[in-house]
Amino acid sequence: MIWDGITRREFLDGFTCSVVAGVAGPGLVRAQGSPVSYPPGRIGYVGSRPEDFAVAHGVRDGRAYQLDGQPIAEHYDVVVIGAGIGGLASAHYLHRSRPTARILILDNHDEFGGHARRNEFNVDGRFLLGYGGSESLDSPRMRWTSVARDCIASLGVSLDRLQQAFHVDLYPGMGLSSGLFFPREIYGVDRLVSGDPVRSVPTDVPAARHNARPAAAFIADCPLNDAQKTRLTALYTNQRDMLSGQSPAAKISQLRSTSYRDYLSRYFGLDEQCLAMFDGRTLDLFACKTGAIPAVDAWVCQYPGFQGLGLPLPKEAAEWDNPYLYHFPDGNASLARLFVRQLIPAAAPGRSMDDIVTAAFDYGRLDQPGLPVRLRLSSTVVALSNSRTGVDVLYAQGEKLTRVAAGHAVYAGYSAMLPYICRDLGTAQRTAVSRQVRAPMAYVNVAIRNWRAWVKQGVHYVNNPAGFYSNLKLDYPVSLGDYRFPIHPDEPMILHLLHVSWPDGPITDLRSTWRAGRALLYARTFEEFESHARDELTRILGPGGFDADRDIAAITVNRWGHGYAYEPDSLFDPQGDRDIGASRAQLGRIHFAGTDAAWMAYADRAIDTAHRVAGEIAG
Repeated sequence: MIWDGITRREFLDGFTCSVVAGVAGPGLVRAQGSPVSYPPGRIGYVGSRPEDFAVAHGVRDGRAYQLDGQPIAEHYDVVVIGAGIGGLASAHYLHRSRPTARILILDNHDEFGGHARRNEFNVDGRFLLGYGGSESLDSPRMRWTSVARDCIASLGVSLDRLQQAFHVDLYPGMGLSSGLFFPREIYGVDRLVSGDPVRSVPTDVPAARHNARPAAAFIADCPLNDAQKTRLTALYTNQRDMLSGQSPAAKISQLRSTSYRDYLSRYFGLDEQCLAMFDGRTLDLFACKTGAIPAVDAWVCQYPGFQGLGLPLPKEAAEWDNPYLYHFPDGNASLARLFVRQLIPAAAPGRSMDDIVTAAFDYGRLDQPGLPVRLRLSSTVVALSNSRTGVDVLYAQGEKLTRVAAGHAVYAGYSAMLPYICRDLGTAQRTAVSRQVRAPMAYVNVAIRNWRAWVKQGVHYVNNPAGFYSNLKLDYPVSLGDYRFPIHPDEPMILHLLHVSWPDGPITDLRSTWRAGRALLYARTFEEFESHARDELTRILGPGGFDADRDIAAITVNRWGHGYAYEPDSLFDPQGDRDIGASRAQLGRIHFAGTDAAWMAYADRAIDTAHRVAGEIAG
């Protein structure tokens, strides 16, 4: 069927295991029906499991699937490939403009939302929600387009309501700060130093409530010798222009071509021990260590060392002062759930952004005959091609192959798969999408029975730049709808830990480093993640009374082999963004949405690409 009669004015994306650790006891999963029917509460492998990516890896490794000869089983107006935010938003725009159009959404996972996943726990009778991927709406008042803001508003999302739901004074009001952990393997002693003067961005804590200590006082407590402390103090406080004699434009150019690690070494004389204090700090925001981060990005994030350059910060630096408060208790999983409930109302009860948090989804209702929108999970697209009347899509469910025909297709999945499944790609587009390598990372949620040790140690966030987990933190304090955040230290709590697999050795280019890191990530067992979590939490919080065997109730490892979308990096991409337009150019009746099409791993950018795609189809 051909899409018609729509004006542009009508329109406007690893491997996860959830395992009980220690003595969690029964009833860990909160689910409707059996755990098998409810992925957020399943015990065992969830998310990008081996069975979810086995078919795609088979295609990558040479298995070919042919559309020709396969009978057409179904017809749709549009097939959307990928049930992440970009794919769901695409279906949202199309369904809103033409409610009777038949739309099929396909995803290779057994869960929708892409990286916008949730983890559910029941600890000693307390229901806890954590985010397993995409975490927050980043600077929606300042950075988002009106298109993206209008989109979430149409789902019932109020930014004022989200801001009110965030207990912004909880951690600062308890005197908690950010800390920096020094491991004995590098510094000869395990030591947590609180009151870190460097803000980790983005942050939910206003600058005035950061509870930072003066740089000199903080550095005095670090396990370093006097010469190292002197150099660090200069890094934090020196007002000397390290690039004196250069024009502002020349300074920016040099910062773009110099890594932050080299900048610290060259201009401040930091040795390896001091450099190790910064190496992993940038993993959270960039999924890169400082050797792969242009110094210009560290300057924009207001890391130390640039205060004497005399350069006015660009307007995007102000985003980091915009409170990072727009967070559902399960991160952007609630945003995905709002999309799905609007597209398929029978899938879940409720009508508001408040009740979506605890709404029980019936996954059996996602793919019902007769519905205008159907969401089909565990379905991997293995061939995609333009046809005489529209597009043909071939997908696999294990060994079962199904061919569907549609007027248009929206590809909102992992773009680097396109050269393997879409023979229509031209040379420029094939090259561009092949360069979209994603970051390998793991979001680990640890459910604990209380968080008294954190309060005793005086921290809510710990930078561990030389460790397995680069940062460890108390969950974002959000109470929304029927969900109440544990505001008392005696209550159970979720800890959020980040691991980015980063190979040893020189960095030749970021894509090769991420590919090597992905191999490391896939080789790691759950036992490794659990062992490191227990070890590092004990070493950091043990002096405050933390006992891993007693206090840990459960651990969920959300392992994403293909995490953050690739953004052009001035250290390794001198061509800048020349690939961006080529990668997402409309290809016949095939359109491209999602964070790969945006070349940026943010929900609003995925929504913007969906809006563009809807306009292309209307055109």
